[in-house]
Amino acid sequence: MLRFCSLYSGSSGNSFLVQSSKATILVDVGVSAKKIETAFADLELDINSISAILVTHEHSDHVKGVGTLSKKYNIPVYTNRKTWLAMPSEIEKVNEENRHYIEIGNKFNIEDLEIIPFPIPHDAACPCGYNILNSGKKISIATDIGHVSKDIMPYFENSSFVLLEANYDPEILRYSPYPRHLKYRIDSPTGHLSNASCSKVVSHLVDSGLNSVMLGHLSKENNFPELAYQTVLNEINSTHDNMNIDISVASRDFPSKFIDIK
Repeated sequence: MLRFCSLYSGSSGNSFLVQSSKATILVDVGVSAKKIETAFADLELDINSISAILVTHEHSDHVKGVGTLSKKYNIPVYTNRKTWLAMPSEIEKVNEENRHYIEIGNKFNIEDLEIIPFPIPHDAACPCGYNILNSGKKISIATDIGHVSKDIMPYFENSSFVLLEANYDPEILRYSPYPRHLKYRIDSPTGHLSNASCSKVVSHLVDSGLNSVMLGHLSKENNFPELAYQTVLNEINSTHDNMNIDISVASRDFPSKFIDIK
């Protein structure tokens, strides 16, 4: 068994759940511990079953509740050394025995899950995405990714399921009330991924066996769920004939349905 659920996704906080027969892990806890408890109750899951927390980078919408949740439920936390050092307010809450230091590109295991952290371009200390594998099935998770280069694409290939950022629409961002410096940051190679860029990545991955994709980290001000969805669908339809791929959009406010990875 391998399945995925987005608990929350957006600038107000991100957290994703991956579950196998033996493990339940969270990728990021960018909301309060209370909101994680609420999500687990809504999903009828035992919060004491959490095996580990994986951290992608230190920005508050990804780590806000990491320390508190880890301390309250004695949960191990995994991230690279630079990211640990960049989140001092969280690291001090995590018991020393629960602080696990990982290396980008080096695989490690949590129960029956094989995990590979891979580099992503974003304006953080040492941001990463994660490949999570079980029984020949592969999940790839990457939000806050400014662009997907030829060096990064292989990490996504051969995934059955991908959670990928579709943060903004360029035209909406262009006319948004955001200050110019913030627009430049979002649209930069180390900022966020646009709907159009996301759609091209997804279209490419269809050829390597992608069955389903969830679009995540949508901007509340510079995007719409329907627009992100349609942009990806249009790109797939323009490059592939009769493709049957499941496309969904992660909510910022409540958990998604579980996606069984096939």
